[in-house]
Amino acid sequence: MAQSVPEKLPSNATAGERLLFQVLRHFLPDDYIVYYEPDIQGMRPDFVVIGPDLGLVVLEVKDYTKNALHRLNPDQWFIQTADGLTVQKSPLKQARDYAFRIAKLLERDKSLIQLEGKYKYRLKFPYGYGVVMTRLTQLDLDRHALTDVLNPKLCLTRDDIDPQSESFSPANLLDKIKNMFVAPFRHVPLSQRDIRTIRYHLFPEVRISAEYKPVRPLPGSQYALVELDDVKVMDIQQENLAKQIGDKHRLIRGVAGSGKTLILASRAKILAESHPDWRILVLCYNIALARYIDQMIQHKLRENIGESSEMSTVNPPPTHGRITVRHFHRWLKEELGIHEDQIPDVLTRLEKGEGHFPQYDAVLIDEGQDFSSEWLKLLVKLLNPETMSLLIVEDGAQTVYSRRRNFAQDIGLSFRGRSRVLKTNYRNTAPIIQMAWDFYQTHGLDDHDQEDDMEVIPPESSQRPGNPPVIHKASSMSEELAWVAEQIERLHYEKRVPYEEIAVLYRYNNRSYPIVRLLQQYLKQRGIPYYWISESQDTKMNFNKDEAAVKICTIHSSKGLDFKAAFVVGVDSMPFHHQEVKPAQEASLLYIGMTRARDYLFVSYSGESTFTPYFDRLLQREAVRA
Repeated sequence: MAQSVPEKLPSNATAGERLLFQVLRHFLPDDYIVYYEPDIQGMRPDFVVIGPDLGLVVLEVKDYTKNALHRLNPDQWFIQTADGLTVQKSPLKQARDYAFRIAKLLERDKSLIQLEGKYKYRLKFPYGYGVVMTRLTQLDLDRHALTDVLNPKLCLTRDDIDPQSESFSPANLLDKIKNMFVAPFRHVPLSQRDIRTIRYHLFPEVRISAEYKPVRPLPGSQYALVELDDVKVMDIQQENLAKQIGDKHRLIRGVAGSGKTLILASRAKILAESHPDWRILVLCYNIALARYIDQMIQHKLRENIGESSEMSTVNPPPTHGRITVRHFHRWLKEELGIHEDQIPDVLTRLEKGEGHFPQYDAVLIDEGQDFSSEWLKLLVKLLNPETMSLLIVEDGAQTVYSRRRNFAQDIGLSFRGRSRVLKTNYRNTAPIIQMAWDFYQTHGLDDHDQEDDMEVIPPESSQRPGNPPVIHKASSMSEELAWVAEQIERLHYEKRVPYEEIAVLYRYNNRSYPIVRLLQQYLKQRGIPYYWISESQDTKMNFNKDEAAVKICTIHSSKGLDFKAAFVVGVDSMPFHHQEVKPAQEASLLYIGMTRARDYLFVSYSGESTFTPYFDRLLQREAVRA
């Protein structure tokens, strides 16, 4: 079964489109992607099919009966409707125009074109187009001489797409689609990297990252070419969620590294572009995460082929003015002029219809497990009742605050049938997520409140290979942090890890436990630049993930962020001894810290706590193996 975007058609799709959609999904190969009415730089072809051994094909669908076809020529079709005679562009010409424009768009990427031979500077894979006449058979085309304006090679009829037809054959369907090329040529099958690159260019909303490499102008090429490296895009499930989450209230539960924040940012962009007049609010609990999401949305709103993939905060596009991104308490202060303890009073006034409060057409909440039921109730009250567009993304395993809640009882919304689950961790290597989840199961899962409305979802690893996490037990805090600085220097110079892709995470810092001061001292000695995110409110709000400096922050402030390498230091300071802090919450916090690392994870400690025996056992196991 082929993958499709969307997973199901909207209610306004025609009967013919529904039939073709189901046939393409069920009878094309598993590695094909079927797009229905994709938005490609303002173009809206009915279907676009991409396959490794196919290339790219555009299909225009028409549900015309033979009686509706009044007069046809290669450019225009005169169609008889209930309202009279209408003139429409030939669907074959429409499909051809779409295919040519898509090809021109993709020919700007050096990795997708041929650099020599007869088709120099043309796409290295075939692209084609065709028409699907869902209510006409091949016999109808022959009887009415329609083949004069519809090349049989470029046309699918009812016989070709109806499984109930005696002449239907999946193999014949695939063969006909593979032959919809005006100038076919042999090509090497598209690699997964090629398909990621095609999706990167056609659908900016699925972009995660890519490195733009400088390209010298090629003589004879009509374009200023681009070349991308390390292309990362959403998978099809993530793309579907971002594009077709659905209306009204929705809930996404996802494991660490499943792309929840990316989906939320993409959804905000799609809503802003689809509804320019909407007032959209994006909230989270973490100050640094709010800053990061703001940068991510700005970046997505200005994405165009050839632009740098780096995030920028200069001159945000006009659309961004309709999106407010805040951490919850800053939003309370700036938009409502209140503090958290005044929320009950505001709720009472809203119930009575008193006062003037802002209204939002859409509210998107990241790290929803950090939000109390009272906070959510307030946000629901401020939602436009006509849109009720509420999106909450969360992970029960990352619960580090006492937030008991039940959606139906507390805010009057049920998410039954309106929720999706993301189980696959794409961020971390298999060894990192294996150790992090094993630790969480050992120390955090048993104490989870099963009566809460917050489900803990076991992660499924993407099985991305990588180095095992490094555990270091030091004799003192000073020795531990000197080792950390040394490892950072080695990562940067030997593994070519940029400073901005390295983070040092800690539980707490004070005079009696000066972990940051000592770390800064050793980083300075080695000439390593750093930025202390958690130093103050200002440093959190001015945080720029792309600044070329090692990031130092509390584990709390790292929520929602990720880095190529992460050092979780001072593990012996956990669990934090306070009557309001549960050991299970501390286990969640350490799990969060470990899952910030995409490729390299370092865990260090110099004392003892109820958590350190777990890492002692891992060290002993490695010593036995050695």
